[in-house]
Order: sequence, then C-alpha cells, then structure tokens
Amino acid sequence: QVQLVESGGGLVQAGGSLRLSCAASGRTFSTYFMGWFRQAPGKEREFVAAISVSGGITYYPDSVKGRFTISRDNAKNTVYLQMNRLNAEDTGVYYCAADNSIVGITNWRSYDYWGQGTQVTVSS
Repeated sequence: QVQLVESGGGLVQAGGSLRLSCAASGRTFSTYFMGWFRQAPGKEREFVAAISVSGGITYYPDSVKGRFTISRDNAKNTVYLQMNRLNAEDTGVYYCAADNSIVGITNWRSYDYWGQGTQVTVSS
C-alpha cells in the first residue's frame, strides 16, 4: 500500500515555473514506477511524465518535453515535477501516481495508487 500526497501547485503567470512534490508513505516506494498526470475540466486525464524505479529513465509526451523534468529521491520517498515555461494549456489538476509495472506507464489506467491532486493554474 502506498499513500501519495502532492504539494506545490498554485497560480503562476505564463512563462513562469513551478515545482510539484509528491510525498509517499510506505517502505516500498523505491520499487514503484512513478508518474505525473494532469486533468483539465472536461478533458481526460493526460500523461505528463514518468520515471523508472531507480530514476535513471524518464518519459515525457511531446507537449512537455524540454519544459518539464521529473525526478525522484528514494531516500526521501518523494518524486518531483519541475515545470518551466508554463503556458495556459498546462492548467489543470496534477496527480502523482505509483505503478508496480512498466507496462502501460503512460496510461493512467495502469497505475495502482493516486494522490489527491494539486491545482496548477497558468494565467496568460
């Protein structure tokens, strides 16, 4: 069982930056692939980033590649999402999630545990 709590969301102007954190409970955090997803009103949950158990491999969709960086600190049971050059299309609720398998790592339906989400609003 893994419990996830996100923080770091807020209101930012276009072109600005935010850093999200996701703190996990449980001793098995380092065995999970971790992902970030976002959901805007009326839209399906969208893949934003994922990271391997060791942190050595990361995955991004083209929409955020080069602007967002996912990282993890297994000693602190925390995963981060650094978001730069934000724009209005990045607005939404951001969720972190844990997956015990690399299969379907970009698909939100594959993940086993979810946080409650943190709101990110980018004003243009």
